[in-house]
Amino acid sequence: MRIAVFVLSFIWLVSGELLEDDQDSSVPEDWILVEGVKPLEEVELTFALKQQNVKQMKELLKLVSDPDSHQYGKHLSLEEVAALVKPSQLTENVIQNWLQSHGVKNCHTVVTRDFLQCVMTVQVAEALLPGAKFHRYRRHSHTLLRSTSLYSVHEDVHRHLDFVGGVHRFPPKGKDISKGTEGARQSALRYQLGATPSVIRTRYNLTAKDVGTATNNSQAVAQFLEEYYHPADLAEFMRLFAGGFTHMSAVDRVVGTQGGGEAGTEASLDVEYIMSSGANISTWVFTNPGRHESQEPFLQWILLLNNMSAVPWVHTISYGDDEDSLSDAYMKRINTEFMKAGLRGISLLFASGDSGAGCRHLSKKNTFRPSFPASSPYVTTVGGTSFKGPLKFNYEVTDYISGGGFSNVFAMPDYQVGAVQAYLKSVQPLPPQTYFNITGRAYPDLAALSDNYWVVTNLKSVPSVSGTSASTPVVGGMLSLINDQRFLKGLSSLGFINPRLYKLQGKGLYDVTQGCHMSCRDDKIKGKGFCASPSWDPVTGWGTPNYPALLKALMD
Repeated sequence: MRIAVFVLSFIWLVSGELLEDDQDSSVPEDWILVEGVKPLEEVELTFALKQQNVKQMKELLKLVSDPDSHQYGKHLSLEEVAALVKPSQLTENVIQNWLQSHGVKNCHTVVTRDFLQCVMTVQVAEALLPGAKFHRYRRHSHTLLRSTSLYSVHEDVHRHLDFVGGVHRFPPKGKDISKGTEGARQSALRYQLGATPSVIRTRYNLTAKDVGTATNNSQAVAQFLEEYYHPADLAEFMRLFAGGFTHMSAVDRVVGTQGGGEAGTEASLDVEYIMSSGANISTWVFTNPGRHESQEPFLQWILLLNNMSAVPWVHTISYGDDEDSLSDAYMKRINTEFMKAGLRGISLLFASGDSGAGCRHLSKKNTFRPSFPASSPYVTTVGGTSFKGPLKFNYEVTDYISGGGFSNVFAMPDYQVGAVQAYLKSVQPLPPQTYFNITGRAYPDLAALSDNYWVVTNLKSVPSVSGTSASTPVVGGMLSLINDQRFLKGLSSLGFINPRLYKLQGKGLYDVTQGCHMSCRDDKIKGKGFCASPSWDPVTGWGTPNYPALLKALMD
């Protein structure tokens, strides 16, 4: 019987040999090995079963997302999506028989039946995946169980799986979302002022009347990496900064379990700014620290979406990792999960990252380093801008940290080919083509202010918080307001907005044409990545929202 070997984060499904590029099963330096794991300790593994009709789903998503299609806005229910993509009976039988043959019985599935989560002892997990050896690792106060050794499964099982979660992958390190002392030295006055809901709403032309009123509207943020918001912080933030417009001061629903301890600046930022941009709209928070040390929080969020018939229409997520730290198999399957959300009329917005074009240092050359999920063709990716000067609140330029570039995994989608090729032809000089994949999915799609925000966390007002994790909920809140107006007129949700956004060709957005973002600090490019230009660019996308114009453009 042939053997398929699995490598790296989750399982890299390969047939008969190792993928050389995916053999990084090392432990990140911020995780410390604590101890071995007793055989009867429990782990929870997630099995991603092969789906059916993925090509058909891709074509259907094009139709429901294209404003020129007669099927535009005719989204599917979760149950209809499940009927389309659920695994074949053969796949379900093979995987269930494999698990049961090892005594694994404590499993549960989702509505779409394409994921199985199973609790088992470490002893059973290591027998199920020969070669795996679990240990406990610690980062600060957080511990988790992982195996860093390679393992294998039989070929007759391999062909029915995309990946297994909870084995190899370590969560990415949380980022510092403040630019710190360098920015502080630039202008004390700028920090005194800073970005608040009033500044944001004024810049993007939101009036006191631009608040939610539809009863069937909702929005959400997702929290990972041990980040939690505190309700008292949100209430205090709204008391201090939201006096000029109708708003809510509490989250309507928390899905998952809030962790204890201090509030996180990231989580506070997400909640406070989606609720002040998308004001007076019911807001959910998805949070899951994990019932088991082997769980993947991001994957848990995906599973929740697959198991809830009614979820918010707009989700903003400030989470990402380097493409080269993930397997193609994992990213392509998660990409399919994003397609499923789009089919249901859900808009997924991801932060583009705070490393500019990024930089991967290889033995003979440097290359740019794209981020996932920002590089997925089926999410809307949000970059970042800064005000040109401390008192110029009506003019934005590139924020040098704004993530952007070209995917090394996903091909450029049809909806953006014209815009991206126009940029590549018109902007000179470009970085050398050895640094990026000229045919890859290009991002971001649009942007908003990402610099110098005020946040309330642990009942303290904190200035100088920056990053695309700020711009993303701001844009998400505005899309929620547009959904609100659409619902009042009996229209569908915006859903997967990218095809329509690119057809607008910048209509309803302020074009950002100045500034470059950072990249590799080497002799060839000296830290300079891509630069902003008229129309679309891989730093700020199509630009930043002019809310009334964008609302008008998206109201049919």
